[in-house]
Amino acid sequence: MLAAAGAAHLRLGRPAGRRTGAGRLDRRVRPPRLGPRRPRPALVVHRRAGRARGGGAGVRDVPARADGDDGQGGVRGAGVPLRDAPGGADRHREWASAAPAVAAVAGAAPGGPGALTAAPHAVTYLRVSAVGLPAMLIVLAATGVLRGFQDTRTPLYVAVAGFAANIALNALLIYGLGFGVAGSAWGTVLAQCAMAAAYLRVVLRGARAHGARLRPSAAGVLASARAGVPLLIRTLSLRGVLLIATAVAARFGDVDVAAHQITLTVWTLLALALDAVAIAGQAIIGRYLGADDAAGARSACRRMIWWGVVSGVVMGVLLAAASPLLPRLFTGDEAVHERLLPVLLVVAVTQPVAGVVFVLDGVLMGAGDGTYLAVAMLFTLAVFTPAALLVPELGGGLTALWWTLAGLMMGTRLLTLLPRARTGRWAVTGAVRA
Repeated sequence: MLAAAGAAHLRLGRPAGRRTGAGRLDRRVRPPRLGPRRPRPALVVHRRAGRARGGGAGVRDVPARADGDDGQGGVRGAGVPLRDAPGGADRHREWASAAPAVAAVAGAAPGGPGALTAAPHAVTYLRVSAVGLPAMLIVLAATGVLRGFQDTRTPLYVAVAGFAANIALNALLIYGLGFGVAGSAWGTVLAQCAMAAAYLRVVLRGARAHGARLRPSAAGVLASARAGVPLLIRTLSLRGVLLIATAVAARFGDVDVAAHQITLTVWTLLALALDAVAIAGQAIIGRYLGADDAAGARSACRRMIWWGVVSGVVMGVLLAAASPLLPRLFTGDEAVHERLLPVLLVVAVTQPVAGVVFVLDGVLMGAGDGTYLAVAMLFTLAVFTPAALLVPELGGGLTALWWTLAGLMMGTRLLTLLPRARTGRWAVTGAVRA
């Protein structure tokens, strides 16, 4: 799904910076924001390559036409209309029918440790959540559009409101109405639909304000597809790592899979916090490279790496201090508590590595180095998969699995991304990335 956001973000390009006669970045030319109280842009920016959470490589500045058309019948700079996001409105039916198979792949197979408890709930959740897939695709694509225009406030507001609504709906449907796991899934679906409606309102209002058409552009769709392929490979590889980890944890039993899911939730929360530096990196790197300032981009990269280290240390210390208390926020099961404490400490210890990895991810994505990121993530998947599958064979438990995930996997990513950042070959300026 993230490929939809990536393709939209990449097509909307780097900030429309340019050099003045004194060689300084002219900041008078700014990218448009699809929201209220922003001046209309003098230039439109097209992105040729890039990344899943935004940012991109080479750009070309094209004079804006009065009618807002890109000459190909589509929205200026955005090749893929939101209604044509990958997956489409019918994708939820395929997902719903595949729910039992997905649950089996994840370890909740008949006859397995979670057959009597996990499998039925997994199938129920997957089938209900499938209804929200089209809305989720719209959310991801619209987020990419707005980030491409350097508008990070609107996604923040929509995300906070959507997550707050999700929490309230889950409390009502699970505990108030007694819907259980299905209530959790329906709460998420309703929140996703509300977020999609809010994003559509903002994006469509911005399109009308600039006189842009919403009709699809064949050339734009093709260009977005080319930019999105490396992002899709990278994202699928990363999701494959998490799926394999969950499948291995599920085979340990219900207590272990419960502890694993709680740990994964905490790890994801910390990742999203650290990812704030990466998202800033995408915009900053794109701005420098769009202004033909490779030296400035490399200098910004070095500063952000240190920000990643410091942020990771802070997150790790906070998690280590809170680890004795966190399990009780999720469950009263003492067996789960015992599994959780050592695993949370593993996550805490590896946070500095995660902070640097997320920053480098953002830098290279902002530079449009998507092909390298895809290859690096495939290599990481190849390293992680046999190691994770060997954990139960060698008598390891959930803690060993998380050393494999947070230690080996993230360490491999660091060893593949850091040398690339140091070479500076990612800092490609100019109209089109070679």
